[in-house]
Amino acid sequence: MRTTTGWQSLDPAGNTLTRVTIERRDLRPDDIAVRIDYCGVCHSDLHRIHGMLGEKNLVPGHEATGVVVAVGQAVTGFAVGERVAIGTIIDSCGACAMCQAGQENYCYHRATTTYGGTDRVDGTVTKGAYSREYVLRATFAFHLPDGLDPAAAAPLMCAGASVWEPLRAAGIGPGSRVAVAGLGGLGHLAVKLAAALGAEVTVLSRSADKEADARELGASDLLVTTDDTQVAAARGRFDLILDVIPAEHDLSPLIAMLDLDGTLCVLGNPLLTGPRLLELATGRKKLTSSGTAGLRQTADMLEFCAAHGITADVETLPSSEVETALNRLAGGDVRYRLVLDMSDLDT
Repeated sequence: MRTTTGWQSLDPAGNTLTRVTIERRDLRPDDIAVRIDYCGVCHSDLHRIHGMLGEKNLVPGHEATGVVVAVGQAVTGFAVGERVAIGTIIDSCGACAMCQAGQENYCYHRATTTYGGTDRVDGTVTKGAYSREYVLRATFAFHLPDGLDPAAAAPLMCAGASVWEPLRAAGIGPGSRVAVAGLGGLGHLAVKLAAALGAEVTVLSRSADKEADARELGASDLLVTTDDTQVAAARGRFDLILDVIPAEHDLSPLIAMLDLDGTLCVLGNPLLTGPRLLELATGRKKLTSSGTAGLRQTADMLEFCAAHGITADVETLPSSEVETALNRLAGGDVRYRLVLDMSDLDT
C-alpha cells in the first residue's frame, strides 16, 4: 500500500480541512501514480464538503495537474516524468452505450468520481487530489500539452470541461450568439472558449462593474440583468445561454432571451427548480445541463486550449491555506479561480 499526505474534511459545518496521511493502492497493471503539483478549488468541493450529497470525511479535489512518478506493467501511453492532468472521473464501466460513445461521464453504471466515489475493483471510497499523490487508471489521465502552465491549466479539468461540452453539443462557432450568466470560475472560461470558437459572446451580470473584465476575456458586450430596458431588448437574442450562477435564481428571464430553438444550459446550480413548460414551448426552447465531459471531449478541449493559449485566470495559494481558499470562494472573493500548490505537503 502506498501512502501520501493530503487535506481531509472532518467537519461538514465548516471549511477547516485537516492534514492527514492517505493510503493509495499499490499500482494495478493499468494504473499510473501522479505527483500532484496543483489542484483547483471548485465550488462543488465547497458544496460537497458541506454535505450536499450526504458524504463525510472527504478528501476533495478534481482539477489536478502533475507528473507521472510510476506506471503499471501494462501501461504504454505514459512514462515516468510526463506531465499529466486529472479531471472529475477516474473510471467507468467501459461497456455501456454512453461509454462506447465516449461519454464516460454519463456511464449508465455510474462513473467513478475522483473523490467520494466507489472504486470498481475493491469498493473503497475514492480520495481526491487535495493530496501530493494520486493513483488512477491510465485511461482516465490526460497528457498535459506543452505550453499550458500547469497551475493555470488545472481548472480546465472541471470548469473548462463543464462549459466545453455544452458549447460543442450546441455546435457553437462563427455566427453563434452565446451569453454567459455569471462571470466566475466557469464563466470566465466559458467566455474565453466561446470567443475562441468564433461566437459573439455577451456576459449577463447584475451590474456593469465587470464590463472591462468581460471584454478583456473576449466578450463583445455586457448586459445588465437588473436593467429592465436592456433585458426587454434582449428578447430572442441568443442561441445558447450558459448559466453558471451557483446560487438560487429565476430561470424565466434567461429563457426569454433565447431565440427560436435556443438552449439554456444550467451548470452553476443544477438543483434549481425548472420553469413552466409553456416558457420553453414558446420558441421550441431547450433546458439542459451537463456533467463535465467524456474522455474524448476533455482531450479535445486540452488540445484546443493549447492551440489558442487558453488557461484559467488563477491565484495560487499554498495548500496549507486551503481553509482561506474555501472561505474566499464561499464569499465570492475569487478572480477567477483559486489553485492550491501541493508542494508544501513535502515538508
